[in-house]
Amino acid sequence: MIPDDVVRAWGWGAAEIAELPGGLINATYAVRQAGAPIAVLQRIHPVFAGEVNLDIDAVTTHLAARGLTTPRLLRTSDGRAWHEHAGRVWRALSWVDGTTIYAVPDPAWAEAGGALVGAFHRAVADLAHDYAFARDGVHDTRAHLARLTDHVAAGGPVEAVAVAREILDAVRGLPEMPDAPRRHCHGDLKISNLLFATAPLCGVCLVDLDTLGLSTIAFELGDAMRSWCNPQGEDRGSVGFDLAIFAAAMRGFRSVADPLVSAGEKTAIVVGLETVCLELAARFAVDVFRDEYFGWDPARFASRRAHNLVRARGQLALGLAVRAVRGDALDLVRSARLP
Repeated sequence: MIPDDVVRAWGWGAAEIAELPGGLINATYAVRQAGAPIAVLQRIHPVFAGEVNLDIDAVTTHLAARGLTTPRLLRTSDGRAWHEHAGRVWRALSWVDGTTIYAVPDPAWAEAGGALVGAFHRAVADLAHDYAFARDGVHDTRAHLARLTDHVAAGGPVEAVAVAREILDAVRGLPEMPDAPRRHCHGDLKISNLLFATAPLCGVCLVDLDTLGLSTIAFELGDAMRSWCNPQGEDRGSVGFDLAIFAAAMRGFRSVADPLVSAGEKTAIVVGLETVCLELAARFAVDVFRDEYFGWDPARFASRRAHNLVRARGQLALGLAVRAVRGDALDLVRSARLP
């Protein structure tokens, strides 16, 4: 049930509001009037302050000025960027039609997605913006591993301790991360955060913009490839790394944004991919101990802990699968010709 004052804040009256599936962090709803979608309403996770909406407004204004399709912040009837109810932040964004996928069906989708990400990075290359909100510890791999190490030392569920030790052991085999400049980044390019059109197949826009901020191509594209190149998804027990999907995604990205990215950054994409798999495995494992952060699917799992245990094991296996083809992936991103 959406609180009445939230609906009134945007003056929607008798709008139909229904929850949308898929989000791990925010609660997301479609707002329809006379059956037609007019907005996306979200109750954002407490990890994000209301000021994140000021950043979304600034960046999407810039994207729109560069000709990109993008959700736009919808201010309340009295001009506020967000509304608060019972200590929680609610915001509204314009509706954008598109298809959401949760796994990449084939390389053509990866190439379309890569081109969309490339267009985003080309558009924000000249953005001048100081972020009103910044998340602490984003891709701070050492901090995530330190938290996991502390939980192992303190003890906990046997399965949690076991997978945590495997993750910490795998991290010892990570190569050194090349230096890479900080850029404006989306920050969470899992494939479900891209909208697509299907006739013809192309990327439409990026969504879930709370994670906008300064980061590196290593983690931006590394995290994207973590999501895109595992056809099983992160909630399955079996995983694999699809090198053909990786090649297509890099082809799409480089077709639009190749001049922006240095040779060192291209190497960093592969190192970042392997790193972020193990980092996310550590984060899921920490939540097996803490049982407080990630959303979970009660239809498929008995508890948040059970769901996060599967996720932790899956990301660990994915990181090791990437390690097995690291040389091939590096050849693809370093190639003088588009793969």
